[in-house]
Amino acid sequence: MLNRRQFTGIATASLGSLLTRKLWAEQVRATASPDKFYIALVADCHIIDDYYVKGSENGVEDNESILVTTPRLESARDVINSLSPAIEQVFLIGDYFHNYPSTDYDFYFKNTTRLDHAKAITDKFKAPVHLGFGNHDYDVRRVPRDMSHRLFKAKFNTDPYTVLDYKGCKFIHLNNFLGSTQDNKASDFYPSLGSLGEPQLHWLEAQLAERKPTFIFIHYPLMQTQATEFRDYGLQPLLRRYADTIQLVVSGHIHKWIDFAHTYGPQHYIMAATRYDPNAYMLLEVDKRHGNWRFLNADLVQWSTHYSKPYRAT
Repeated sequence: MLNRRQFTGIATASLGSLLTRKLWAEQVRATASPDKFYIALVADCHIIDDYYVKGSENGVEDNESILVTTPRLESARDVINSLSPAIEQVFLIGDYFHNYPSTDYDFYFKNTTRLDHAKAITDKFKAPVHLGFGNHDYDVRRVPRDMSHRLFKAKFNTDPYTVLDYKGCKFIHLNNFLGSTQDNKASDFYPSLGSLGEPQLHWLEAQLAERKPTFIFIHYPLMQTQATEFRDYGLQPLLRRYADTIQLVVSGHIHKWIDFAHTYGPQHYIMAATRYDPNAYMLLEVDKRHGNWRFLNADLVQWSTHYSKPYRAT
């Protein structure tokens, strides 16, 4: 008799077998060219482990969804892996795992935890996976930020903020947990409001000054991130100043699909979470020659909800 885990694995494989490349071929191959390549975005997978305390979330939906985050991320991964032409890069926009079971750094090297589980899942993506930080990848009230950074470097070889230069474009993971609002010793400590800090803002401006087509990923949406941090200097003025360079800004955290259009200068989306829906991923076609992009599964998105329709033949 199959246990639940085995049944989930078969169900995930069955979903993959139902997928065809018909829709992908219709959207991609008809206009394919050497100048175009394909990336995928995933957010808020919230992987847990055996140390997770059941029933500790807010409400029934959250308590139910957190228990199936692993098969849902695996399902999204298997769809993304199945596509041809292939997805070349994957970007995960924070909340890779769900909170810290211990404040002891050594605990994570003596035990198998949600950090290891998350890495085991994403290691099976065919394309490289680039990680950004979410609020659940920190615990700014209890866990020193430096400890989170050390763990991400040791476990995932990931820095607090990063850039990938790829085929003439820049893909930037910003970190909105490095400013004073995320410092529990600061007078303006307020964890619900993101801030970048001066060093990261200067780094970002240097990246944007190269004037390459740029895609920005940041966990908190722009409405929840400080507009300016030092007089008139901050993220939103930079976005407007380089709006012709920045192709797209994508956030997570809210767990719903929201289109802010050009409210902040560049196109800004909040994307839904694989925690709630295994179909909550974004597939983008990037045209490096013309510096533009297409959101290929946009028609499947159910805006203002957690959900998107399966990427399969009708």
